[in-house]
Amino acid sequence: MRRALFVFATVALLAPSNAFARGEFDPTHEFEQNEWVPIHIGPLDLSITKAVVYLMLGSVLTMALGILLMRWRVRVEPDTRQTLGEQIYEIAQTQIAEQGLPTKAIGRWFPYVATLFLFIFVVNMLGFIPLPLTGETWHGFPVWGIYAATSSLSVTLALALLTFVFTHFEGIRWNGPVRYFKSWIPEAPKPLLALIVPLEILGQFMRLISLSVRLFANMLAGHILILTFIGLMFILETVILAPVVVTVATAFYLFEVVIVVGIQAFIFAALSAIYIGSAIEPEH
Repeated sequence: MRRALFVFATVALLAPSNAFARGEFDPTHEFEQNEWVPIHIGPLDLSITKAVVYLMLGSVLTMALGILLMRWRVRVEPDTRQTLGEQIYEIAQTQIAEQGLPTKAIGRWFPYVATLFLFIFVVNMLGFIPLPLTGETWHGFPVWGIYAATSSLSVTLALALLTFVFTHFEGIRWNGPVRYFKSWIPEAPKPLLALIVPLEILGQFMRLISLSVRLFANMLAGHILILTFIGLMFILETVILAPVVVTVATAFYLFEVVIVVGIQAFIFAALSAIYIGSAIEPEH
């Protein structure tokens, strides 16, 4: 299994990249969002870009994976497929939902945090599978490359915005607007409230920023490291360093696939559960 994973990682890194198509190397080009299908409705830009295509593909794969692992041919004595689905379900329930949400809200918000966990995991993993979706060609053939939609800040910000809106919606729904917003005001001497209250309000919005930037930065940094090591062959215009470069890049690739992909999905979903839970029961 380890040997197969190592071989796959090496092949993925040696697949033709955009640098071959352009004859140059610049890691920033790999993350450009060019309009593949321009769609403009007034001031709204709804164009189909590489990130949108990866998100669509990730959505389809997430639904297919959920049905395959947890809904299709469920047996009393689970096989390997069903066991994997049950393990994912258990992680989402016991390690994410039950740790962050109050008991009274688990039934309502477990589907959201579980779907968020699985969706981000699939999109992250999809970003390390070479696909011919770079939008460029090399001698008439589509260029294969790796790209993660979650390495785009607009994508992670949209996901974080969902949690941000749901958090305050549930806070107002369970506590009423007066009690909920009053919970933002800590017990402190009145002269200090003029300083503390704005910081508390700022802290609520910083959750939105930190949640989105954490996922974005980790996925972007991983891809840039891998692309930069591979790009050394283009920068130095030599293949002498190929064995070292490919080995190091493969090590980073495996680290991202085995550790970072799952951890970042877990952290995002777990923090979403904690934020929603803290809004429902602000006194805890």
